[in-house]
Amino acid sequence: MTRDELYHIAENWFQQQDWKPFPFQKKTWQAFLQGKHGLLNAPTGSGKTYALWFPIVLHYIKKNPEYRTKHKKGLKAIWITPLRALSLEIKQSAERITEDLGTQMTVGIRTGDTSTKERAQQKKLMPDLLITTPESLQLLLATKGYDRIFKDCTAIVVDEWHELLGTKRGVQMELGLSRLRSVAKNLRIWGISATIGNLDQARQVLLGPNSNALENSVMIKAKLNKKITVKSIIPKEMETFPWRGHLGLRLLEEVIPIINNSKTTLLFTNTRSQCEIWFQKILEKHPEYAGEMAMHHGSINKETRLWVEQAIRNESLKAVVCTSSLDLGVDFAPVETVVQIGGPKGVARFLQRAGRSGHRPGKESVIYFLPTHALELVEASALQQAVKQLAVEDRIPYLNSFDVLLQYLTTLAVSDGFYPDEIFPEIQQTFCYQAMSKDQWQWLLNFLVLGSQSLQTYDEYKKVEIEEDGKFKVNNRGVAMRHRFQIGTIVGDANLTVRYQKGGYIGSVEESFISKMTQGDVFTFAGRNLEFIRIKDMQVHVRNSSKKTNKVPSWMGGRLTLSAQMSELLRNELYSAGLDKKNQSVEIRSLSPLFDRQRIESIVPNSQEFLIETFKTRDGYHHIFYPFEGRFVHEAMGSLLGYRISLLFPITFSLAFNDYGFELLSDKEIDIQQVIDNNLFSKDYLLEDLQKSLNSTEMARRKFRDIAVISGLVFTGYPNKGIKMKHLQSNSQLLFDVFRDYEPDNLLFQQAFTETFEHQLEEGRLRLALERIAIQEIVWKACKKPTPFSFPIITDRLREKLSSEKLADRIKRMTAMLMKRR
Repeated sequence: MTRDELYHIAENWFQQQDWKPFPFQKKTWQAFLQGKHGLLNAPTGSGKTYALWFPIVLHYIKKNPEYRTKHKKGLKAIWITPLRALSLEIKQSAERITEDLGTQMTVGIRTGDTSTKERAQQKKLMPDLLITTPESLQLLLATKGYDRIFKDCTAIVVDEWHELLGTKRGVQMELGLSRLRSVAKNLRIWGISATIGNLDQARQVLLGPNSNALENSVMIKAKLNKKITVKSIIPKEMETFPWRGHLGLRLLEEVIPIINNSKTTLLFTNTRSQCEIWFQKILEKHPEYAGEMAMHHGSINKETRLWVEQAIRNESLKAVVCTSSLDLGVDFAPVETVVQIGGPKGVARFLQRAGRSGHRPGKESVIYFLPTHALELVEASALQQAVKQLAVEDRIPYLNSFDVLLQYLTTLAVSDGFYPDEIFPEIQQTFCYQAMSKDQWQWLLNFLVLGSQSLQTYDEYKKVEIEEDGKFKVNNRGVAMRHRFQIGTIVGDANLTVRYQKGGYIGSVEESFISKMTQGDVFTFAGRNLEFIRIKDMQVHVRNSSKKTNKVPSWMGGRLTLSAQMSELLRNELYSAGLDKKNQSVEIRSLSPLFDRQRIESIVPNSQEFLIETFKTRDGYHHIFYPFEGRFVHEAMGSLLGYRISLLFPITFSLAFNDYGFELLSDKEIDIQQVIDNNLFSKDYLLEDLQKSLNSTEMARRKFRDIAVISGLVFTGYPNKGIKMKHLQSNSQLLFDVFRDYEPDNLLFQQAFTETFEHQLEEGRLRLALERIAIQEIVWKACKKPTPFSFPIITDRLREKLSSEKLADRIKRMTAMLMKRR
């Protein structure tokens, strides 16, 4: 069958659906059928799935002319998705094509949600088209005889590649692809990415920077004019002294007309706790939504999540309060409107969420921005600009993640074993390990066989044996079983399942939250009030309760930081506050009362100015700095500056920070002129000063816990018999201290420090911020009292000490006092 005949099959199918294929879809079919690899960049809801499922099926038809009557079973293509929630949608798209074109191809899903029975059936006979996750792919590589499973595979598609890039799951994917390229000789590798800045680098990471695949690859960009409309919900009364902590709930009534005027509305929150609270408060004030409103986040059980997704498709829900669990690729055509509650902190995340509405080619996407405090309207204005400029963040890939590599090598040793000389060139083809030296490789091999140098006397760290022919192999069944349980690179707090006493599964919460509960306490979870009974076998037993409660589970990783792209856009919008009103956005104009008040006590800085404010309260002397660079950079800059000031004169500080600035609070006044004169914002000796200022050893120790788990140094326990988080932490800390004292050149120990500086403290961004401050004029304002800009930072500090009710009362009193005097 010629290529033209194959294209005709595809175009006919599109015609039958009353659709017309886009040029980017046709280009992708053409490139794939020519045997090319590639990266497809297209916005959400534009038909990316059909751009790649079609050529995969057409290639099968070409190779099997008698496909309608004869069928050769076995795995032919793999579709990788970062979220399990997407797998059903992808399966339905594939089945639609395979059935309509009369093939006998089967489609299957293999994720953490797949039943044991179905996995066993797949082990005997794989579906032709498999939809899976990065973790489940690694589990397949841990299966004996995996090369037979993959040898006839002709395509692997990595969906939502921008979500994996810049994470350890992405590194895991790089390694998996390096192995599959060797096992399946005719493999085409394709990535799909919606929103990303560094597209060329993304393709390099996917295909390997020096590989033949990269040379034989294409970049296809969809040129679709997707209209995104951003509407800000502007409070009728503007807070002159904004503060964080009420989660935007005072604008709840503004959301009700939006919900009523749309078929279905998705309300995106940044954290699962916020999701629970908003769901609860809307139903409390508007019980008429009972049965028409639902909640969706990653800790709710699978059945409920699937029910919610199906109910959106069936148009039986008016509103769904959700988190990033509904960010990606799920096709919800009936969703007309999206509400973003609070700053999304990144342009890509915002555009992704906007794309959930009008999820059809040519349809307009409408997203409302609801600020949780007044200054977030500056973020809203910045997002308007981002949509106009299509300014999207880069995703920075990891380098030399030795913990992920050790996990991968153990996976290969658990299945069929590996020969180092064969595997090393494959690994060097990846982006992450392109610069790995022979010495580092030898260290990793020694680690697998002997444990590290300082652990050689302990047998439990000796996992892999070297067989007579030089093959590295795991022969101990216990080691193999423990490893399979722990495959994956996402390490969070220990999760405990929440069940009714009689056994019904509700979801999962983190140990750190539930450990503070006593019998009889009531908390809200998954939209219901639950009474805590006991913890047994890593399960939380509960019963329904009619009592009201303010306790909501909190999950780690709740606090996002502004991306570099978002910080720059935000600064530019803030600087526009000094322009003529006709050159300002509606959001900036609406903040006029706040800016006017700020100017009474201080200034609103322009692009040439760096603002420092000082004032005294009963808490002490406040010194506040405004780089507008995001909370992670501010944490590092605050510690660095505090350390450098302490070299000038003995003083101790406590540090508070948010996305706009940071505060050094002390019982003595700092002479800011000396800070300016001594050039304390210099980037000279940055790394050395950072290490001294931050107690970087303590931060690296916390980072090492994850590295120890991923590399297999520490075992997290069997299902329902997990190891308590405090024990896990103490086990990893013990190892950290051993390496620090006896083996400082241990690669995993060193990795903990590298990740602390590069990923947690964003040292590169900090350096750029200091360079920017060096060319700005430093403006120091000695204020009589807190300013509107400083208010969110100083109230954030109070949150650590006070309950939410007491905090709200205290802030009311502070605001009233500040408003008295002009």
